[in-house]
Amino acid sequence: MSPVHYQDLDHGITVIDAEIQRPGLAACYLIREGDRAAFVEAGTAHSVPGLLQVLEEKGIGRDQVDYVIPTHVHLDHAGGVGVLMEQLPQARLVIHPRGARHMIDPSKLRAGAAAVYGEEAMDRMFGPLLPVPEERVIQAGDGDSIQLNGRTLAFLDTPGHAKHHFSIVDEKGRGIFSGDTFGLSYREFDTERGAFAFPTTTPVQFDPEALHASVDRLVDRGLDFMYLTHYGRVGDLERLRREQHEMIDAFVALAREHANDGETRHGALVEGMMALLMERLQAHGCTLPEARVRELVGMDVELNVQGLEFWLDHAG
Repeated sequence: MSPVHYQDLDHGITVIDAEIQRPGLAACYLIREGDRAAFVEAGTAHSVPGLLQVLEEKGIGRDQVDYVIPTHVHLDHAGGVGVLMEQLPQARLVIHPRGARHMIDPSKLRAGAAAVYGEEAMDRMFGPLLPVPEERVIQAGDGDSIQLNGRTLAFLDTPGHAKHHFSIVDEKGRGIFSGDTFGLSYREFDTERGAFAFPTTTPVQFDPEALHASVDRLVDRGLDFMYLTHYGRVGDLERLRREQHEMIDAFVALAREHANDGETRHGALVEGMMALLMERLQAHGCTLPEARVRELVGMDVELNVQGLEFWLDHAG
């Protein structure tokens, strides 16, 4: 078995590379409180062996994991839930009420992904999507909380990226597991100014006003960190809040500028968003070559543009 890449933070939190596409793209988190544990995010089915390996290396039995908590049901966050739950006999799945049915019966999730990627690529990218028995599912609404061996994990409804998205407040960890709501921040873009983050408008539920409100709601909790799925823990939240708001507005303005471009719209939006990110990265002090930046964010830009186009065509 190849070594899994992970980093122990403080407060019993470990960030684990979900091994999706490239190192440092997507994370899962292990929270350990005494002799009990929980996973936040499950990656894909291909991520599960690495998650189990971390448990083994830390001497945590599979029956000591109480919860698996994906922030939402997009497949880079929840695709591995069913496979992981099969290996964790005591664990319960904690999920947003809007996402629960897709974990109990993932057939629509699979069909949607297969329609986008094709069956062969679907299996290669995500692996099997297994159902979770309904009796093992906890639906966590806004303001609900659970106890991990006396450690409170509280849930905030944080739409904007997806309607079925919650974020997990961990006061002991001085932060919030924000999924995709607080954007994407790759460590390759860190400079002396700190982290660089940008919003994700991924299809098909981008709602700029809701995302603005959710970003504020997260930072207004007054904690020190966001634990991002893409990728890792970030601080300096007031600055990042301001920059998230600026870029949400810039993405919306870009979409409206090209709304009526017809067949050239998609390409114009891709290049416009890439140029916007390049400009912001340069202002942040990033010195990576343009080709490397394009390599790192190319997929995100493509997905973001698809999200903006869906929003334009349905709500914008």
